[in-house]
Amino acid sequence: MTIPLHAASKASAIKGLNDRSREVLKHIVDAYVETGAPVGSRTLSRSLGLGLSPATIRNVMADLEDLGLLFAPHTSAGRLPTDLGLRLFVDGLLEIGNLTQDERARIESQVVGNGRSMAEVLEEASETLSGLSRCAGLVLAPKLGDPLKHIEFVSLGPGRALVVLITVSGVVENRIIDVPAGLPASSLVEASNYLSARLTGRTLEEAHADIVKELEQQRAELDQLTSRVIERGLASWAGSNQSGKGGALILRGQSQLLEDVNALEDLERIRQLFTLLETKDALIRLLDLTGAAEGVQIFIGAENELFGLAGCSMIIAPYSNSQQKVVGAIGVIGPTRIDYARIIPMVDYTAKVIGRLVG
Repeated sequence: MTIPLHAASKASAIKGLNDRSREVLKHIVDAYVETGAPVGSRTLSRSLGLGLSPATIRNVMADLEDLGLLFAPHTSAGRLPTDLGLRLFVDGLLEIGNLTQDERARIESQVVGNGRSMAEVLEEASETLSGLSRCAGLVLAPKLGDPLKHIEFVSLGPGRALVVLITVSGVVENRIIDVPAGLPASSLVEASNYLSARLTGRTLEEAHADIVKELEQQRAELDQLTSRVIERGLASWAGSNQSGKGGALILRGQSQLLEDVNALEDLERIRQLFTLLETKDALIRLLDLTGAAEGVQIFIGAENELFGLAGCSMIIAPYSNSQQKVVGAIGVIGPTRIDYARIIPMVDYTAKVIGRLVG
């Protein structure tokens, strides 16, 4: 598992701390993860077991605060880690745990399922991660970069239809489109047959321009209504499969983010995060960045504009197909005091399981 070190200055800051300072920082972060409450020097003096007086520990805490690694909440003499303190802890002091056999078995049994579409597998993976981590689970589904195996239009009633695309690797994507009122069922069948003949064995990107050109030049012997259905079906995928943009975003367990809320201002920050997540564009861009790096990526608090206001962190890992090409990402969003040691291997393992299923 690869966890990237951030700026060299941050890495060197850990090396510059003496053993006593490292131990104090580690204990404060551990306590923060467990309780979320500030830690005072007297509590640390008892728990550290190093024979240090509260006065000595106060001096160490003051030094860590001067370095920007700790801060004092306005109502307490205790200290909490800053986002930088958490980053240094994750990059240099964190002892990553191992998944239990039960956790591995649960991930395998929940995610691996015969006869399910890839979309269903990814939704289940997101639900499983959310349940195990007590965070919000998220998945960026694969882009439709593989050749297509099947395309079909299904009527959903007056004025609406479902477009179903299936790739040769088994990825299934659905889109709901508006269709002309009074559209006969025969037009949907004709549109399905037309696109299947031209898309099967080709990627959407490869076939898109040719089909649009053919429709524009009216070489296709299609009635006007069927042509409009085809154009709208193609347009429903154009935005997420051009210019390197990511695929569909699946979010599960957002309510988990509310469990750590203790004040009205916390609730407002979470509400702002929900609003940002609903737009999804910023999050998809962030997830796309994981494809350029190896292994688990960790974004803590204000390090990223998306989570800075809400006081949240994201742990995310890309997953690859059998050609070792990154095709998507999976991870969790939670408060900055999430259990990094436990969740990092959980996300890493789930990404590997999905990678095997993508094929």
